[in-house]
Amino acid sequence: MKPGLLAALTLTLALAAPVLARPLDPRPPPPVPADHAADKAYDPAVMDRARAVLRFEHGGMPMSKVMADLFEYQTRAGEAGFRWEGEAWYGGDINRLVMTSAGDGTPRTGLEAAEVQALYSRAVGPFTDLQGGLRQDFKPGPARTYATVGFEAVLPYWLRARGGLYLSTRGDLLGRAEGSYDLRLTQRLILQPRAELNFAAQDMPRQDIGQGLSKAEFGLRLRYELRRELAPYVGVTYDRAFGHTADLARARGEKTKAAGVVMGVRGWF
Repeated sequence: MKPGLLAALTLTLALAAPVLARPLDPRPPPPVPADHAADKAYDPAVMDRARAVLRFEHGGMPMSKVMADLFEYQTRAGEAGFRWEGEAWYGGDINRLVMTSAGDGTPRTGLEAAEVQALYSRAVGPFTDLQGGLRQDFKPGPARTYATVGFEAVLPYWLRARGGLYLSTRGDLLGRAEGSYDLRLTQRLILQPRAELNFAAQDMPRQDIGQGLSKAEFGLRLRYELRRELAPYVGVTYDRAFGHTADLARARGEKTKAAGVVMGVRGWF
């Protein structure tokens, strides 16, 4: 290690040591003041309503957001296709109702995969939400309903992670894990690596899914934020089927892996 870097690290630890070593104060926080000076000059009832509005607008106010995280045209194995993934939510800082949707297809075959989830999301920490609800699959195969439990979190270094377990009305158990990271090259130009892994606890031939790790997707997208709410992007993706899922794909005469180029737009309001 270079001497200058070692000296800087030593100084940082020396400055942080008193703070890290300081014991937590076991006493409860002081009570909220009840002697409001404005009540002496104005009607206390009117001021109490004004304070309620202030509390509502600084943490108690419900909010909403609709976001298309992926809305893209893609070419894979020489065939054009489309894909979307997005969510809408309504609620406060702690409790929210979340609706998500994802799917893909091609102009030749039509819709190949589509799902919708309705979730109750509750914050259990500053950067972690636990979620539970229902998932409805429309494709592939016959429609199927799942009970859902999962999480959404921002990990150290601003790595966004999401995962879930899905138990169908027929006893089939699926799993999914996703992760992405926004690397800001400039204030408007962002490079986003992204990965998604799908699992199954059993074979589901009618859904073209095999036991174990069934499918993985890796992507790298470069977007330019015209505004924070609107960003066109281009990128590359790589998909691969594994295990029995790959065997089912080969039996249908399909490829088990494919690389592609995508272009689309990311937006929210």
